[in-house]
Amino acid sequence: MSASQTSDVPTLLVKIFGKDRPGITAGLFDTLAAYSVDVVDIEQVVTRGRMVLCALVTPPPAGLEGDLRATVHSWAESMKMQAEIISGLGDNRPRGLGRSLVTVLGHPLTAESTAAIAARITKAGGNIDRIFRLAKYPVTAVEFAVSGVETEPLRTALVTHAATFGVDIAVVAAGLHRRAQRLVVMDVDSTLIQDEVIELFAAHAGCEAEVAEVTAAAMRGELDFEQSLHARVALLAGLDASVVDKVRSEVRLTPGARTLIRTLKRLGYQVGVVSGGFTQVTDDLKDRLGLDFAQANTLEVVDGKLTGKVTGEIVDRAGKARLLRRFAAEAGVPLAQTVAIGDGANDLDMLNAAGLGVAFNAKPVVREAAHTAVNVPFLDTVLYLLGVTREEVEAADTHDED
Repeated sequence: MSASQTSDVPTLLVKIFGKDRPGITAGLFDTLAAYSVDVVDIEQVVTRGRMVLCALVTPPPAGLEGDLRATVHSWAESMKMQAEIISGLGDNRPRGLGRSLVTVLGHPLTAESTAAIAARITKAGGNIDRIFRLAKYPVTAVEFAVSGVETEPLRTALVTHAATFGVDIAVVAAGLHRRAQRLVVMDVDSTLIQDEVIELFAAHAGCEAEVAEVTAAAMRGELDFEQSLHARVALLAGLDASVVDKVRSEVRLTPGARTLIRTLKRLGYQVGVVSGGFTQVTDDLKDRLGLDFAQANTLEVVDGKLTGKVTGEIVDRAGKARLLRRFAAEAGVPLAQTVAIGDGANDLDMLNAAGLGVAFNAKPVVREAAHTAVNVPFLDTVLYLLGVTREEVEAADTHDED
């Protein structure tokens, strides 16, 4: 039967609210079962220990509606709950075309920013069908299910104003792909790790300030990456190769990096890194973190010394996007199911090629061009953009400890 055919069918909305406790849902439907009603829809929300349970049901046989109402109110009172029963017609109104999931990260999430987001959704022609909290730590993350507007115009309407709202916002199309197997590929320097690896090498060569200046300009998009790479690596000429072990020990993972990778792997995702840095570090990270893919530049070593040159295929801006496609093909994952995370201008092609590109604490030019931006210092917040809740992360951690 179509929606138009059921729009004039009588229904009862049964609403129960009060202090949450085990057995409420079972008790309500046990009570309703005595009247041979069919369930059309159910929704239950618990906030700070207070439950709101709504059941949309068909009316009971003729002459029994008054008895049903009295029985439900009596049962609710016995459970120290309140009941409200409203007569009406039909089911919920059909959702409009276009289904999206809007994830909002706030640190904190204010009432003002929430109001602004809701108003912007309405202005774009969307309707909020459901709101669900994904996490309360280390940020407050909530997800809005929105219908009535296509994903791209909704993303434009929201993401471009995220900074004004004081939050991070991601907008993705709703559908089965949300939980499908994915490939997540990350930049390394200032994304997976807190450091710029070439600057760690430069510190041992006594040219850290000079290298850092060139690195910053390259990440802002002011210099050609390949030229800047060769210029910086040349300053390392003559450095003893034993410094590699020292640099590896100095690398600091970004807060939440281990949690992100561990959780993604449990979900069956494949995870890789691409870096304008060096395989001498990324290969070690691949082994330590259990990554599926890793590709970077390689420092040339001759007679136990760095030559000041790199060997092999250069991983630059275009190279990162090319490697994303290669990893996706090897993983058997459609490009639309990939997630890329990065912070610098040389990540932009990769971020735009991915199904979801996340600018992580990125330079302004990157934040403006990426699908979404995360501006809190916790890499595992990316999980919330994939619909993973904090409770799921913690439950998996507990399971591993057992």
